[in-house]
Amino acid sequence: MSETRRKLTTIFSADVQDYSRLMGADEEGTLATLKRYRDAMARLIEVHDGRVVNTWGDGLLAEFPSVVEAVRAAVDVQNELAGLNAERPSETQMRFRIGINLGDVIAEGDDLYGDGVNIAARLQATAPAGGIVISNTVYDQVRNKVAVSFDFLGQLEVKNIEGGVASYAVRIGARDDAHEHALRQGSATQGSARGNGAAAPAGTRNGQPASDAARPQAPAEASGTPQGSATAGPSATWGRQSAPGAAQPEATTGTAPQDTASVDSAGTWGRQSGAESARPQATSETASPTAPGNRRFAVIAVLAAALVAINLLTWHGVLWSVWPLLGLAIFSALLWLRRRKDIDRVFGLLAIAALTVVTVNLLTFDGTFWAVWPLLGLSIATALRWVLRRG
Repeated sequence: MSETRRKLTTIFSADVQDYSRLMGADEEGTLATLKRYRDAMARLIEVHDGRVVNTWGDGLLAEFPSVVEAVRAAVDVQNELAGLNAERPSETQMRFRIGINLGDVIAEGDDLYGDGVNIAARLQATAPAGGIVISNTVYDQVRNKVAVSFDFLGQLEVKNIEGGVASYAVRIGARDDAHEHALRQGSATQGSARGNGAAAPAGTRNGQPASDAARPQAPAEASGTPQGSATAGPSATWGRQSAPGAAQPEATTGTAPQDTASVDSAGTWGRQSGAESARPQATSETASPTAPGNRRFAVIAVLAAALVAINLLTWHGVLWSVWPLLGLAIFSALLWLRRRKDIDRVFGLLAIAALTVVTVNLLTFDGTFWAVWPLLGLSIATALRWVLRRG
């Protein structure tokens, strides 16, 4: 028998919204799409150092040693699947719901059991199609480490968990219907928690002081909504930026002091309010054209131009600058590959090596295409890597 032990881990649970309807309309097509999307999901989970624990029907369970990497993997998964869905008719699009929880579980062999898994499954069930919902244990670890924002949904009732579990929706894209759905779920769970006497005392959230975890609350008189419920206006967005006119409470990431959050004249709560609001906002590493990675590429481009200029100004019939230019091109490709989390590193390195070999052969061409042999070796290495990954 496999040894049974307990461990703390991050559980990632996902399933397909309206899977029964999709199977009823086209069983073979739906199954082929499910396999394709699962392969993409498994690849991204592996990129972020996760492990697929189990799959069943339309569901998938994975675990991560890092909470931050689990959330990043979920965001990457939803972004990639959204791109795949964009190529399909709306009635055949397959949207996954993802729930993430950090908790203590029972491990037996490769399988996981316990409340930590059950909570992740309940969070996933409340997530909107194409959305992500996390527990408060996950939120506490990632709120200042991941460049996304969060909406507090309230206490989620879970069997065997007294008082429920506080949950947060992760904003990852511009989906009004998903955002409103998640906030409606949050309102319902909060109302249920109040009915059971489980609401947190005034001035606290999840047992923490308001100054440490609370987002600014819109006045109840202005919105016509009882305080504590999470609702969204018709123009609310499920993304990193709030649309004008949306009245949404928000827990933001970043290092800005929490008492500097403000409301513009239109009552917009979020990362991008009116011209009068000057709140710092957390952005992704590649969002700014002046990010460190982009500056490196700019420096490389300047060096390349300087080399070509020197070669032309000292021209003696030899274009010697092609070799340092080749070196800069390889360095640029390695930098680019390092920034891409959605590309397998080994495949990327093999592709760069193949292009380098072909380029050297062409630059020194004397009638023999000798690059075919190293290319054959690289092809064999690529095939072995693919087989090992599939296994």
